[in-house]
Amino acid sequence: MPQEFEIDPLLGIKIAEYEEACPYLEDHNSILPLYLPMGPVDGPTFDQALERGARRTGPYLYVTNCPSCQACESIRLEIAKFSSRRRHKRVIKKCSDRVTVEIGTPIADQQRVDLYNRHKVQRDLGSSLVDLEEYEGFLVSSCCQTLEFRYLVEGKLIGIAIADLGKESLSAVYCYFDPDYSDLNIGTYSVLKHIEYCRNYDIRFLYLGFYIADCSHMNYKANYLPHQRLIDGQWITFER
Repeated sequence: MPQEFEIDPLLGIKIAEYEEACPYLEDHNSILPLYLPMGPVDGPTFDQALERGARRTGPYLYVTNCPSCQACESIRLEIAKFSSRRRHKRVIKKCSDRVTVEIGTPIADQQRVDLYNRHKVQRDLGSSLVDLEEYEGFLVSSCCQTLEFRYLVEGKLIGIAIADLGKESLSAVYCYFDPDYSDLNIGTYSVLKHIEYCRNYDIRFLYLGFYIADCSHMNYKANYLPHQRLIDGQWITFER
């Protein structure tokens, strides 16, 4: 008898729903159902998925479904309403003369894997390292149009940011950088370059992933104002 799969009209075929330790909050478990789109995801469809709170990992889309916790809140900026603050302008000034930015198709190579692993360990983001295949499966393999923002100093690759592109949305997937260049605040600079990209191409929203109030690696996103967070199915605006 053929196996029946649950199908979401927007996200695709649900291929897995398993419980594991939450990567953000201690003593919590997370449930992130994975969906395999039934074909390449075009811009308007990807916009709808983001509007619903979906994220991408590799060729899959996922949403949070943790019955005992609602700490993860999708967060986005409406570009027309965002204005840089003084600290953002300081980062732009610091980086503008030193950092070269390139935007292209994502690449999987050993240089990026080594930089990714070094950033992960030194920023205390976990001790498990990825190999080339795992890196490609996580960041390069995609069901939608995906961009790679490359940050270089004097020709040396010091940072990478992966972002997914819809018709009216840009979704920041992951950013990592060389810890030796922490003084440049590449994480903040990358968000500001994403905002610049959105303005250049008339993209309405920049999605920053999840805001989690009790996680230091995720709650910094609230510093970008005004922003909107998805709470109980509604996008709520936070001015400060």
